[in-house]
Order: sequence, then C-alpha cells, then structure tokens
Amino acid sequence: MLFAATSRRRFLQSVGGAAAGLALGSPAFAKDTKALPKPQNELPPDAALDRLMKGNVRYVDGVSRRHDFKVEREALVGGQNPYAGILSCADSRIAPEYAFDSGRGDLFVCRVAGNFANDDTVASLEYAVAILNTPLLLVLGHESCGAVSATIKSLKDNTTLPGHLPSLVSNIAPAVKASMDQPGDQLQNAIRRNVVDNVVKLRSATPILSVAVAEGKLKVIGGIYRLSDGKVELID
Repeated sequence: MLFAATSRRRFLQSVGGAAAGLALGSPAFAKDTKALPKPQNELPPDAALDRLMKGNVRYVDGVSRRHDFKVEREALVGGQNPYAGILSCADSRIAPEYAFDSGRGDLFVCRVAGNFANDDTVASLEYAVAILNTPLLLVLGHESCGAVSATIKSLKDNTTLPGHLPSLVSNIAPAVKASMDQPGDQLQNAIRRNVVDNVVKLRSATPILSVAVAEGKLKVIGGIYRLSDGKVELID
C-alpha cells in the first residue's frame, strides 16, 4: 500500500509539473531528450490528422498495411510517443487501431460506452498531451450507438436503468436533451451532438488541454464512424 501511494504521488507530481510547464512555457514541459521510440510519430497537429485519415482510407479500401508487431514491441519497451489520442465508444464493432490502420504505439485510446469525457478520461488524455506530447485528440462516435439509444429511451420513458448504467445516462443525457427538438433522426442527432459536446469539453479543459489548444500544440476534433463501411466522417 505504501508503494502504491508513493507511485501515485510521483505520477501526480510529474503531471503537475508538466502542466505548470505547459502553462508557463518553462523547461518542465520540455520533451524528453532521449531518442523517441517512434520518431515518425513526432508530428504537428495537422500532419497527425492527415496521417490518421489516410489510415482510415486504407482501412475502408481494404488495403491495410502489414504491421511488424515484433519489431514494434521491441521499440516500445522503453516508452511511447503516440501521434493521436482517441476517445472512442466501447462498442465491440469500433476498433480505432484497425479503423485508422495504425501500429502499436501510434494511438493512445480511451474507451467508454457513449464516448464521453468524464474526469478519468480527461485526466488520461491530459497525460497523453502533457507527458507523451500527443498533438491530436479525436472524439469518435459511431452510428447506432447503444449507449445513446438507451439514454434516449430512459429519458423518454422516465425509467432508471439497473446497476451502474445510470452513470452512462447522466453523462450522455445533456446531448440527448439538446438535440431533442432538431429535425431528422433523433438517435443520429444525439450521437452527433454528443461528439460535438465532448470535443468542446476537451478543448476547454483547464489547465492542460485548453492551453495546448491555444498555443497551437494540440488539435481536438470529432468524428462519426460509419458501421457499413468503416469510414470516419470528421466533425469540425
């Protein structure tokens, strides 16, 4: 227990130091001087987005690259420097590593049913940006999202779901309520609004993500994964 507490304290201190460095431009946020495990992942935000979407095109076309996982494992033993962070739904049909034809160490992925940014996912993505220097974050929703559909039904029927499911409903409910009066398909509108709302939340998350966005070091965008062909439609 003492070791666990000490390790947690050291992690929080390192994140706090990096956050302070990001906010103040001090050497505390300087990149590690040791060789990067994947130098090709050191990209500005727009280049990272371009690479991500070219991977999605290959995936959709069925021409994904062959990845040498043995070599990648060896290269990543000493660290990681992913070029993009993905906040994705936990739906088993959605696999960001496949959808963007990426190798190990390329994507820092957080997954939760309904792809919403709670305190834990925000903290995880702050780690990716402040410690791993990740230049791009993508909130990835998808068609026919069961978590959003369940939230719509729960609110419409005024029912409480069993177990811990109400926590999903409470996080997704704002997007459902905000999109209720929009024309068109209610589920599709709510899925899209949920992505947009969480993009806004990440962009404005202080003190780390909002400063990185303001300084041009980080881009935060949204996207919808199409189940029929795997294509990701970007939402600005």
